[in-house]
Amino acid sequence: EAKEAREMLIKSHRDLAVYQNAVSAAVDVFALSRGFPRAELYSMTDQIRRSSRSVCANIAEAWRKRKYQAAFAAKLSDAETEAAETQVWLELADRFAYITSEEMRALDDRMEHIIAQLSIMAANADQWTLR
Repeated sequence: EAKEAREMLIKSHRDLAVYQNAVSAAVDVFALSRGFPRAELYSMTDQIRRSSRSVCANIAEAWRKRKYQAAFAAKLSDAETEAAETQVWLELADRFAYITSEEMRALDDRMEHIIAQLSIMAANADQWTLR
């Protein structure tokens, strides 16, 4: 019954709370990275933007792979690793004083929340996959 109720509410990846959280975080990462030094344009700036956007893309891909539980879980795992990579770039940006510690902590906490959401989905992949 719970799965049927969820399917009625969630028609696409855009309806997933974790996807919405990931998009919001990626937008905020982009805005924050605009203040990075020009010398970082092709390294840190590019990398943090790519990894944060990749979280969203991997969630969308996972949603489309729901026919196969292992493929669905693997894509959620990819999204988790991209979120963790984003956390690394945030930590480095903080240490290089490109962002404040408060900005880093706020976005890091959001990434932790996204990782937790993804972990729960992966642990319950059978409830999300198509039969």
